[in-house]
Amino acid sequence: MPIWLQAGLWGWLAGFALLIGAAIGYFFKVPSRLIAAIMAFGSGVLISALSFELMDEAYKQGGFNATALGFVVGAGIYTVANWLLAKYGAKHRKRSGDQQAKEAQSTTESNGGAAIAVGALLDGIPESIVIGLSMLGGSKVSLVAVAAIFLSNIPEGMSSAAGMKKAGRSKLYIFGIWGGIMLISGIAAISGYSVFNAFSVEVIAATTAIAAGAILAMIADTMIPEAFETAHDWTGLITVLGFLTAFMLTKLGG
Repeated sequence: MPIWLQAGLWGWLAGFALLIGAAIGYFFKVPSRLIAAIMAFGSGVLISALSFELMDEAYKQGGFNATALGFVVGAGIYTVANWLLAKYGAKHRKRSGDQQAKEAQSTTESNGGAAIAVGALLDGIPESIVIGLSMLGGSKVSLVAVAAIFLSNIPEGMSSAAGMKKAGRSKLYIFGIWGGIMLISGIAAISGYSVFNAFSVEVIAATTAIAAGAILAMIADTMIPEAFETAHDWTGLITVLGFLTAFMLTKLGG
C-alpha cells in the first residue's frame, strides 16, 4: 500500500473518533463532569504528544530557529483565526452545555453553525497534517500522535454534539459536520505527506512546529476551559494523568 494512502487511512481513523464522540454525545445523556474529565485527559495526552513527538522531532530536523519560529507562528495563526470565528458564533463550539448559540437567534449568532464547522476544521487540520508529516521519508506513522489525536477527538465530538443538540441543530447537520471533518482529516493527512515530501528538512521542521503551536493554542483556548468549566479542581490531576499516559507510550514506543 502506498505511504500516502496509509497516511490518509491513519488520518481517517483519528477523525473517526469525532463521529464516535458525536454519536455518544447525541444519543446518550453523558454527565457533563464525565465529558469534562475526558476532555482534560485528552488535553494532557495532546500536550505530551506535541512535546515529545512533534517539538522534539522538529528540533532534531530543523534546529531551534525553525522550530521556535514555526511554533509561535502556528499559535498566532490559530489564535487570530479563533478570535475571528468567535465573533461569528463559534466561541463555545466545544461546550456541551447551553453556551452554543440557538439556531433561531440573531443574524450574527445564526451564522454560528457555519462558524462552528469552520472552527472544528481549524482544530482538526493541524492534527491531521502532523500524521502525514510523521510518515515522511518512509517512516512508520507516529502511533503516539495518532492515539493522542484519537483520544482528544472523542470528547470533542461528545461535547460539541451535545451542545449542538441543545442549541436545536438537526441530526443531519451535526453528523454532516463531523462526517465531513473526518473525510477532510484523511485528506489533510495525505497532504501532510504528499505536499511536504519534496521540501527540505527545515521546512518540514517548521511546518511540524506550526502544527504543534496551533494544537497547543487550541488546547489552551478551547479544551482546557471546557474541562475546567465543569471538572474544576480535578482538571489539573486528570490532565497530568493524560500527559503521563502519552509520555509512557512515547518511551515504550521508542
